[in-house]
Amino acid sequence: MKGYLCVALAALMWASSGTAGKALFNSGVTPFELVQLRVTVSSVLLVIVFGICFRPLFRIRPRDLWYFFILGGVLMALVQVTYFYTISKIQVAAAIFIQYLAPVMVAFFSICFWKERLTATKLAALILSLGGCYLVVGGYSFHLLKMNQLGILAGVLSALCFAAYTLVGERGMHRYSPWTVLFYSFLFATITWHTLYPPFQYLWADFTAVQWGWIFYVSIVGTVLPFGLFFVGVNYIRSTRASITATLEPISAGLFAYLFLGESLQPLQIAGGAMVVTAIVMLQLKKEQDDLSPESIRNQM
Repeated sequence: MKGYLCVALAALMWASSGTAGKALFNSGVTPFELVQLRVTVSSVLLVIVFGICFRPLFRIRPRDLWYFFILGGVLMALVQVTYFYTISKIQVAAAIFIQYLAPVMVAFFSICFWKERLTATKLAALILSLGGCYLVVGGYSFHLLKMNQLGILAGVLSALCFAAYTLVGERGMHRYSPWTVLFYSFLFATITWHTLYPPFQYLWADFTAVQWGWIFYVSIVGTVLPFGLFFVGVNYIRSTRASITATLEPISAGLFAYLFLGESLQPLQIAGGAMVVTAIVMLQLKKEQDDLSPESIRNQM
């Protein structure tokens, strides 16, 4: 129960950060400003916490710096900006549903390049997710599709980048704590966004006190805390079950966006979102079944 509660709370925090981000964009803050501040505040907060309590988490091999540059400076930086740019262009829930295609993309990549077997479950999940995404972005309506073109393209790119981040990040977690991987991802993303975007411009930006409050909310409550809760939850329950529980995020995001921003999805978009979530649940249940198979257990031994 502790594990499920931690992951559910993390999903709610992630969902609320998307709604808070959209509110910031509506008030005049750009996605680029928010991304730069989000990764910066998250990095600084982790430096403080690790420096006081968990200094060994800073240790990495010098030869892995290039790995963390690719993971954080390229992939994490792209994930962040494409994610928030998508939210700035289309409905919050639709943006998150599109990004939830990432696990399906990982499964597709594994089938194509790692010679994983294409089972009926995986094929059904792939068809469900693609059909669901088509409905979520309004493919049935030329008006919706035309209006959301930039947001849709950014959302698909965000899902691709997140899938790549997942695949590359998994390698690092075989050698380092997830917290170490997360910290250096944010650190190198911070370096990237202080190189590509005017550095430290937020220090003289004319943000209001309310905007600063939401910026810190997105950076802390919408980033560092949910990652921590998710990692704690995984310690109590299997990662596959944690991933399934985390699908509460897009559902909650739709509710938050409706309550606080007045956004709503059409019935067919809601049906598409349900199809995407179903596809993810199918994949995760299949993964858990494979992990618990006698052959897999023998290989681990």
